[in-house]
Amino acid sequence: MFIINCPFCGERDQSEFKAGGEAHIERPKQPTELSDDQWAEYLFMRKNIKGIQFERWNHAHGCRKWFNMVRDTSNDEIKLIYKMGEKPPTE
Repeated sequence: MFIINCPFCGERDQSEFKAGGEAHIERPKQPTELSDDQWAEYLFMRKNIKGIQFERWNHAHGCRKWFNMVRDTSNDEIKLIYKMGEKPPTE
């Protein structure tokens, strides 16, 4: 367990949040033109790296708002939290 600093509510226990997967995945501009394999790639394939990951999180048992988190998946260290719509930080 760890503490997450919701950008809207402040510090809360991890149990109040739900992970929403990898952040900043751009929806295809012409989805009807994609092959089944390309569509499956967009829907299901994620980086799932060991290290710095950009993720979406939802404060499900609080304000219910979504935000982005930069987290080191190897040790769960939270590097940065920023609101949806804000540009992701550069390395």
